[in-house]
Amino acid sequence: MPRTTPPRPLDVEALFPEVAAHRRDAVRLHPRPGAPGVRDSSMGGPLLWPRAEPWPHCEDDHPRTAFSPPPAPEPLPLVPVLQLFAADVPELPFPPGTDLLQVLWCPFDHEAGYVPRPELRWRSASDCADPRTAEPPRPAGAADDYLPDPCALHPERVVDYPNRDLPEEVSEALEERFEQLEEETGWSYWSHLSVSEGIKAGGYPTWTQDPYWPDCPGCGHRMEHLLTVNSCEFDGESWRTWLPVEDTPATGTVWDLPYEERTRIQCPPGLMLGDMGGIYLFDCRRCPDRPYAYHSDCS
Repeated sequence: MPRTTPPRPLDVEALFPEVAAHRRDAVRLHPRPGAPGVRDSSMGGPLLWPRAEPWPHCEDDHPRTAFSPPPAPEPLPLVPVLQLFAADVPELPFPPGTDLLQVLWCPFDHEAGYVPRPELRWRSASDCADPRTAEPPRPAGAADDYLPDPCALHPERVVDYPNRDLPEEVSEALEERFEQLEEETGWSYWSHLSVSEGIKAGGYPTWTQDPYWPDCPGCGHRMEHLLTVNSCEFDGESWRTWLPVEDTPATGTVWDLPYEERTRIQCPPGLMLGDMGGIYLFDCRRCPDRPYAYHSDCS
């Protein structure tokens, strides 16, 4: 079943033409539990991985925390997070000769952000004539919160307007109008009208703290936002505009549903990154080797 974000309740660009120049296209991926195959775009599903290519492992040191004791001191297999084919998400900036993006991560805390450490692979699907058929590995001792359940994707195109990335001079100029709008209508630019929530490609990161845009270690330019992997599709403030139409209860609100049913709608892959946080992936499209970086934050 497709997933459809409700139309914004107000015309953002008519009300605030100052933000129009900063709009960006995004693709909400809407993962939902399923049984994807190796040739499907998916989250937490099997990857189209050449049988002859060794499976990647993590050899980093892993800190001990109250919530995530370190694993045994041995290389740990990475786990599949996202697989995106150009046919499903053509908006991704695929390097020449590739049509497949794969994201894996080590499902244990790392010093950088105390979250899983992701790795990216760009591929040509045609090079994987003899794919691996074994089930994706699940390292012993990894927290369920870091192991996405297998999900099919339902890509949907939406428009993002900057939230915390709104230039300071624009934000200050619009502050009173934002407040007046919320007083008169109940709709908040920050929560309801700006940045799309959920797991997505492109657009703006859904920061919960101050923005952090990494610079490319090669050319020194600021990297571009590639993907956001959030803990949930919406939160207690944003649900009115980012809860898909197809998941809207016939009566009451999503918060009136039993906890288990609401959780299946709000957090379909079963991830929890910190306190309802997210991991943001960036890449440099100036450098031919496509360096990438990540950053995380939470409430």
